[in-house]
Amino acid sequence: MKYITISEIAKLWDSSERTIRNYCALGKIDGAFIKGKTWYIPENAINPRKAKSKAKPFPLLDRLKEEKASKLHGGIYHKIQIELTYNSNHIEGSKLTYDQTRYIFETNTIGIENSAVNVDDIVETANHFKCIDMIIDNASRTLNENFIKRLHLTLKNGTSDSRKDWFAVGEYKKLPNEVGGKVTTEPEDVSDEMKKLLSDYNKSQDKTLDDLLDFHYRFERIHPFQDGNGRVGRLILFKECLRNHIVPFIIDDELKMFYYRGLSEWKSEKGYLRDTCLTAQDKFKEYLKYFEIPEE
Repeated sequence: MKYITISEIAKLWDSSERTIRNYCALGKIDGAFIKGKTWYIPENAINPRKAKSKAKPFPLLDRLKEEKASKLHGGIYHKIQIELTYNSNHIEGSKLTYDQTRYIFETNTIGIENSAVNVDDIVETANHFKCIDMIIDNASRTLNENFIKRLHLTLKNGTSDSRKDWFAVGEYKKLPNEVGGKVTTEPEDVSDEMKKLLSDYNKSQDKTLDDLLDFHYRFERIHPFQDGNGRVGRLILFKECLRNHIVPFIIDDELKMFYYRGLSEWKSEKGYLRDTCLTAQDKFKEYLKYFEIPEE
């Protein structure tokens, strides 16, 4: 992605440099960053003044923010925290039950009878709840590397992996890895590949479900982190659905194998993954209907 300076964007937007500098300082321009004393702004950044006038509310996102702020139990926010956390962790091998996941969210404790539970499963469950809060809070922001790394840091913080010297929590992988028996991007190439992926993805403003799925496929093929790529990838999918006014979806155990097949075959047949996600989306629409939330 090409970046331009405050003076250049000021001329482009017919604004004063002081106004642009204030936008940057207040975090109103997605993707802008400061290096030394100079602000750098993506050339395709949206003028906050115009974005504000054109922005349309997304009922689901508005409801999630309201219920999160009020700590409401029993609503759509509550349901998503449990459903998304349980199913995404379960896909990756977590042995916690649905009820144990729900109990951790509702009481911050866990009841265990006559069984052993992996501590990492508990830690990552609590961390995943925080990740969902992050995607709600940042749903309207342009996706960038910093946010993706923060998701990984939050998910893996305090786990046994975080105590390993070779495991880079919140940073890209140091060692090669595989996914589904297929090779992934070499560690030394991950940073460049992620920058290219995000640049390609952020070029278009009006994204379709296929755009999101293509990003997800490419992200999982890069497999940028040592572990946690699937969960981070699905969190990003959920966030980007909220950002682009697309009804989100949760891949559950019934759809897991179809989801894996869809990712494996995406380059040759997009219908497998698309249909799987549309099926999951239909189930999510039932949640919206129950909680009386318009789809758009």
